[in-house]
Amino acid sequence: MTTLEGKVALVTGAGRGIGKAVSLLLAQRGCRVALAARTREQIEEVQSEIQARGGKALSVPCDLTRDEEINALVDRIQQTWGGVDILVNNAGWGKRAPVVKARIEDWDQTFRLNLRAPMVLAQRVLPYMIEKGGGAVVNIGSVSGKSGEANGAAYAATKFGLIGFTQSLFEEVREYGLKVAVILPGFVDTSLIPPNRQLDRAKMIQAEDVAQAVHYVLTSPLTACPVEITIRPQKTPYR
Repeated sequence: MTTLEGKVALVTGAGRGIGKAVSLLLAQRGCRVALAARTREQIEEVQSEIQARGGKALSVPCDLTRDEEINALVDRIQQTWGGVDILVNNAGWGKRAPVVKARIEDWDQTFRLNLRAPMVLAQRVLPYMIEKGGGAVVNIGSVSGKSGEANGAAYAATKFGLIGFTQSLFEEVREYGLKVAVILPGFVDTSLIPPNRQLDRAKMIQAEDVAQAVHYVLTSPLTACPVEITIRPQKTPYR
């Protein structure tokens, strides 16, 4: 994209952390930003912050594990702004537990939110992008999508899957001029990582760092697409 001015961006998990940072940056660059998350209060606060800075935002509470709410989300954006030019699949969740003790219900929730929802959302918004001959799908993955660890099997499986989905989708839509990328951050200083005396949070990746990577994908040359970006802390955050 030569410019982001006036583009419509849908950011999931937009109420805090990475999603909030991405939303604020895209709004600053001229995007109209649709903010999706389950917690109404959080996305309304982000909407107010964007509007106070002169930007345009729309907050839509949504449970992305429910197809009918995904459909309602996309329909609301289409009715308001005509369609989605940029999809940032950021919402994610995972409960740590060993495989032998994990609840199947938690696995199902993790798969529906981390992998199935990005796929369904992409399916809904891609026809508009293809018709326009441009657009982008940026998936926020994790370094856990490259290397699994004990007690995080379901989460890692979804992030491995997200990489595969990204690669396949890129091959399907590259000829239409669409950008498709997955960003794999390591430890990010957000509320999802609880306080830990062994971690120096000042040395962790910041949410704004991931937002800059999203911006890089969106503004990369038309002749190239950074399909996969890994972000690691410059210095080890362990004390």
